[in-house]
Amino acid sequence: MKNVVQVKNIKIGGGAPVSVQSMTNTPTSDAAATLAQVRALSAAGCDIVRVAVTNAAEADACAALIKESPAPLVADIQFDYRLAVRCADIGFNKIRFNPGNIGSEKNVAELVSACKANGVPIRVGVNGGSLEKDILNEFGGATAEALVKSALRHAAILEKSGFYNTVLSVKSSSVKTTIAANRLLDKACDYPLHIGVTESGAFDEGLAKSAVGIGALLLDGIGDTVRVSLSGDPVKEVAAATSILRAADLGGDYCEIVSCPTCSRCKYDMMSVLQAVRAETAGIKKRLKIAVMGCAVNGPGEARDADIGVAGGEGRAAVFKNGKVLFTTDFDGVIPALKKLIAEFTD
Repeated sequence: MKNVVQVKNIKIGGGAPVSVQSMTNTPTSDAAATLAQVRALSAAGCDIVRVAVTNAAEADACAALIKESPAPLVADIQFDYRLAVRCADIGFNKIRFNPGNIGSEKNVAELVSACKANGVPIRVGVNGGSLEKDILNEFGGATAEALVKSALRHAAILEKSGFYNTVLSVKSSSVKTTIAANRLLDKACDYPLHIGVTESGAFDEGLAKSAVGIGALLLDGIGDTVRVSLSGDPVKEVAAATSILRAADLGGDYCEIVSCPTCSRCKYDMMSVLQAVRAETAGIKKRLKIAVMGCAVNGPGEARDADIGVAGGEGRAAVFKNGKVLFTTDFDGVIPALKKLIAEFTD
């Protein structure tokens, strides 16, 4: 079991639920716009939000943001250890930083001292595009082994200063490399792992790559916190991450809706029923499985593990519960019948 890292009210590692992260893309100096986006992310289900801090003015702007944020905030720092120290001191809940980038051991010691004093963990984030030259030369490129060596090197710098409150991540835009690197890193350390496929692209392409990469690792039992990296609106990242966690059966309590792909045997407006069920169950925080099926072939038999469901037929539809048909109804009665059964399960 991985070490536990506490990020405000969120635990990472140690068997805690896999948390969802995202990152703001508003100008950090615009505190109002950034806070609005943090609130939107939190409302969508984001557990931890990362904010890029590139200069002292942005750090100062974040002081008010931290007080108002509904979610724990991570300061993303690249090279200036003084910014990392400043962010730890003003109340950020976590720092994303690579200690090998800040020069002397004295600088590292100052950063560690600030993080210890404020109870702030550090995420060491290694990407395929930012590896050290000597490691690239040693492995002939940004291989899985190269990513792992870099992450462990950075972690060792912190360990030398007596700091172990650390999360590690190794990411690549290559799904195969990301999976291989995380499998190696998982075996090599007890630090909790932040997983994701970096630079995965726009929504459709990015979702596919992220689902394969993150999903494969989660099914291996690897990954303590996730970010789906998509170009554009970061709220979509949260929706995508939630879908991936649910597909891996790690999504907590929610209503799962299964439906068949439809064919010429479907004789009713199944999509309208599906949309109505989705709307009716959007806010449910309870385990419930509902099947919306096109015909008797894909009806109670194939969906027997559903709590409730419906299957269309010639002029009528069968409404079933726990795999057994309760009654049939004309198509106008399908949605009212399902709403009544949903209410019985959720009241």
